[in-house]
Amino acid sequence: MQKGSTTRKRNTKIHLRGIAEVAQSIGIKKKYLELCGPYKAKVSLDILNALKKKKTGKYVLVSSITPSLLGEGKTLTTIGLSMAFAKLKKKAVSCITQPSLGGVFGMKGTATGGGNARVFPSEDINLHLTGDSYAVEAANNLCASYLDNSIFRGNPLDIDPESIVWKRVTGINDRFLRNVNIGLGSKTDGISRRTGFETTSTSELMAILTLASDIKDLKERIGKIILGFTKKGNPITCEHIKVAGAVSALLKDALKPNLLQTTEGTPCFVHAGSVGNISLGASSIVADKIALALSDYVISETGFGADLGAEKSFDIKCRIAGFKPDAVVIVCTTRALKMHSGDVEINAGKPPRELSRENVSAVERGFSNMEKQIENLKNFGVPVIVCINRFTDDTEKELAAIKRRILGLGVNGVAVSDAWATGGQGGIELAEAVIAACKIKHGFRFLYPVDMPVKDTVRRIAKTLYGAKEVIFSDSASKKVALYKKLKLDNLPVCIAKTHLSLSHNPKRKGRPHGFKLPVEDFRIYNGAGFIIAFCANIKTMPGLPKIPRGIKINVTEEGKVVGLF
Repeated sequence: MQKGSTTRKRNTKIHLRGIAEVAQSIGIKKKYLELCGPYKAKVSLDILNALKKKKTGKYVLVSSITPSLLGEGKTLTTIGLSMAFAKLKKKAVSCITQPSLGGVFGMKGTATGGGNARVFPSEDINLHLTGDSYAVEAANNLCASYLDNSIFRGNPLDIDPESIVWKRVTGINDRFLRNVNIGLGSKTDGISRRTGFETTSTSELMAILTLASDIKDLKERIGKIILGFTKKGNPITCEHIKVAGAVSALLKDALKPNLLQTTEGTPCFVHAGSVGNISLGASSIVADKIALALSDYVISETGFGADLGAEKSFDIKCRIAGFKPDAVVIVCTTRALKMHSGDVEINAGKPPRELSRENVSAVERGFSNMEKQIENLKNFGVPVIVCINRFTDDTEKELAAIKRRILGLGVNGVAVSDAWATGGQGGIELAEAVIAACKIKHGFRFLYPVDMPVKDTVRRIAKTLYGAKEVIFSDSASKKVALYKKLKLDNLPVCIAKTHLSLSHNPKRKGRPHGFKLPVEDFRIYNGAGFIIAFCANIKTMPGLPKIPRGIKINVTEEGKVVGLF
């Protein structure tokens, strides 16, 4: 049942189509398919040349208000909306990211939709899929190995070990790997230095997988990755240590997007897996490009709330790809609004009983977050449609209160989605609202010019989207910015890493915080990906496991069936 649902049951009998048939439904010929079993396939990048002159469809992004730890159904809405378009005889493709193993076995859980709006085969998506994440992990760690080997072999590049920013990665959350010493033992075991591990989903290579437009672009981006600096302060790149070619070889197949299908047999690309509160949290450019050339509507999911995922998709992904969104959908739920009122505390796991009780007052008092996130989206000049993702316990009075408040904010549409219970049929009202919004003339714009000084860019994002009064930069962060400027590497978009659970940097501050100071503790340049990350307080690139990890419920039967995943 949908989280928070107590009465409705979803249809569990899903009849999957062969993936070649799904591909054919949007015009992908067999010669462009690389089958990975009967229900999933990679799409060859050769198709991009064949599609160059194709007229592109409408580009629709899906975002949300600041979510609770339970999630608000952003993936479900993305999938349900694409199926609803099919009900209306429109050709549509949904594009989502592959969930990280750390979240699946840790606290966040699976990310393939829910109820009658899911992507299949769901088990594969949440586990290995086609091995893209492992390719990124292997390529990343190969690069780290070559870097340390160069230092070990006499350090001909004069690399300063203290300046190295490149870390090894793994897909599993493990707080004990945040800080490690390597090269311990005898002289033949390497040179000792302090480093750490990060998750695969936060790595620059995963971001590059998201943003690269083709193999040539992939190779160029990999070559420009900055791993550290010489003792004179000059950048050391993958090209310098002669590993760019090998890394590219490991990632050439991972760049091909994965084609799967929804509950109702419509096509869905599941590709790339950068985490949204630190990196991009967006589906890949190649997946979206292929989808745009083959469909009337592309519904592409962004990471977490509008202040994070949507902003990064607009200012970084769309800027790099040249995409111009036609509309953006923002997902809200009664339970998230109740949380933002301060009446209800939501932790990961089972929803508290208070969520199932009618509380119109809490819904209205928590609306401040919704109001702010709608304002945030309006900054980009794109039509905004609100989707109320319905739960069984939602009452008509609560839904009416949300609609009433939303209509006063000048959005371009509002609809209740019941895709969890009834699939595409439950998303038709939303699809019709999106169709109408896509006909509106608008002027898409970025929040800031790319040549704006880094600190000023951070200030604009923080003050305009988060509501911060001031931004406080640490001495270390300021030194990094000065270095990037000196090296003429500072004319890049900025990707802010902060909690996804609040508009501020403090996850406990719900609703619409005012007057806070945003602390920026560090910067890191993702020169290959093409952006600079600003790290706010308490952000870890290697999460830890919760007290009771979700993975303890996962098992496999003697027949080989995975249980406890959903």
